Amino acid sequence: MSVLFNCLTMKLAIATKQNLFIYAVFLAIALAGIYYGRAITHSYAFVRVWDFTNLAMMLIGIPFLFLQARVGLPEFWDKRITNKKRILYPLLIGICFGLLDILIVKVIMHPAPYAELPPFLQPFPYSIFLYVSGAFEIEVFYRLIPLTLILLLGKWFKSGQYYTYFVWAGILLTALREPLEQFPDGNLAFILYSLITGLLMNALQAFYFTKAGFVASISLRLGHYLLWHILLGVYVQFFELP
Repeated sequence: MSVLFNCLTMKLAIATKQNLFIYAVFLAIALAGIYYGRAITHSYAFVRVWDFTNLAMMLIGIPFLFLQARVGLPEFWDKRITNKKRILYPLLIGICFGLLDILIVKVIMHPAPYAELPPFLQPFPYSIFLYVSGAFEIEVFYRLIPLTLILLLGKWFKSGQYYTYFVWAGILLTALREPLEQFPDGNLAFILYSLITGLLMNALQAFYFTKAGFVASISLRLGHYLLWHILLGVYVQFFELP
């Protein structure tokens, strides 16, 4: 029995170290983005730059890295989950959402060339750092922290008898947050489009989080950002701007 306990403890320790390492990589990207952004502000007055307060806020997520297995969530790099489920499939889903946004917003609603980079785009290659950091921030505060807390409550309440209900409640509640916080302006059709696609994408992210972990959730968002924020920004910056 002691051998089994030691083996389980060792596996948990390794998984937690992997969680910490992956989290540290995203923190390092955010830190590099801060210095990079400050270095180019003289060339781009509109550039959006994180400050060190943003980076410090991300440290709030660290305690939750130790709770993933305890609340029934996969570790960040769970060996039982294939990289197709953890990275490829979520990434492709996110790319589909990005393509749809480009079709609706850029091709249909704004076919004329931009005179300057709009607020949702940033100069390349700085945009890679900003939007990877942005995806990281959203997934920590919209998924990692709230879902872990909800499922921790689900494990405690009546000894987990209603845990599945807490899972689906967590998926729904976390899916609602971003669409409601970023309630769009415009005509009714665009508002409905934004709300439906925002709700669906966030729900899929939360679902993938519960099935394949944090990396799957952020992979889906990065797929969307790759098209919508980064590659569209490249097109506007280098092919549309005068």
